[in-house]
Amino acid sequence: MLGPLARRAICLLAVSIVLHTVDLLSDASSRSAAVLSLDDYEEDSGGNDSSSFSFTFPETPPRGLVFGFYDETCPDAEELVSSTVRKLYHADPNVAAALVRLFFHDCFIHGCDDSVLLDSVGGRKSERDAGPNQSLRGFDAVEAIKQRVERPCPRTVSCADILALAARDSLVLVGGPTYPVLTGRRDSAQSLYTDVAENIPAPNATYAMTLDAFARRGFTERETVALLGAHSIGKVRCRFFADRIYNFAGTGEPDGSIDPDMVGEMRAVCAGDDAAPMEMGYYRQGREVGFGAHYYAELLEGRGILRADQQLTAGSTVRWVRVYASGARGEEVFREDFAHAMVKLSGLAPLTGSDGQVRITCSKPVEDN
Repeated sequence: MLGPLARRAICLLAVSIVLHTVDLLSDASSRSAAVLSLDDYEEDSGGNDSSSFSFTFPETPPRGLVFGFYDETCPDAEELVSSTVRKLYHADPNVAAALVRLFFHDCFIHGCDDSVLLDSVGGRKSERDAGPNQSLRGFDAVEAIKQRVERPCPRTVSCADILALAARDSLVLVGGPTYPVLTGRRDSAQSLYTDVAENIPAPNATYAMTLDAFARRGFTERETVALLGAHSIGKVRCRFFADRIYNFAGTGEPDGSIDPDMVGEMRAVCAGDDAAPMEMGYYRQGREVGFGAHYYAELLEGRGILRADQQLTAGSTVRWVRVYASGARGEEVFREDFAHAMVKLSGLAPLTGSDGQVRITCSKPVEDN
């Protein structure tokens, strides 16, 4: 097992690679044919968005977040999270997508502070009670990881850091890219039910709603399209797309943007059961695929399951869909973009220092533990 200093050196090297990738991608002399082909789609943007990589990584890390935050107080913290995630994944592979989605929904409401895991506080509804969050899973998994870490390191490692690390480790297990995760977050003592509906796009949200929700968190179109690549894994209940395959916009017909064969596949899975889950991994010809840019290739073939996903092939966002779907180099660009965007997401408005608390049980604030 690597010691704290070795782990920190590896992390510093990793973030250096992430930061310098921006420079490499913006250097015209080093662009690949796939990146240069972005110029072909410039007309779609109306000149408002350049084809160069627009990721805005902060010059300094978010306040209070560092590498190896627990090196002295709980040196095995990150390994304990990683090993527990692996154990949970081998017992139920669906936990990976659940943890990633849970992390997204947490960070979109006042930052990555683990407020989404809180039960109702003082009789008030919590974020997990709100409509867009009622289909979330993975709460028990985070609690299991927390208790595993809590035993050797009581009252030390925040639930917010555990969720951030677990989301990254889950993505790696399903074939996604790794990326550096800074730690030092603290947990919120409150959960704001009323803020969820207007900030979390529902599974049946439109393209415009989704882009707006991400833009309000500071994400560009390119970053948004990359992050939606997380939809290449996981499951979605039929009720969130039933109208698209049976009665789109009250026409009595399926959504014309869906490939007819895909309509048949979706109907076969749902069979009139709104609660039936459909794999987001896009089965085709009996072959299942995990995380990756195949999601974008499927969109170009009219096989997007969610409305907002399919609508990415319309308007200015189609240029990113085409690039990510453009073979091996497109996959590489997607993975780079996704990793950058996840680093950015992980740094949204953390509670650090003396702010917030370190919960003992992730579903309850400290005073209730």
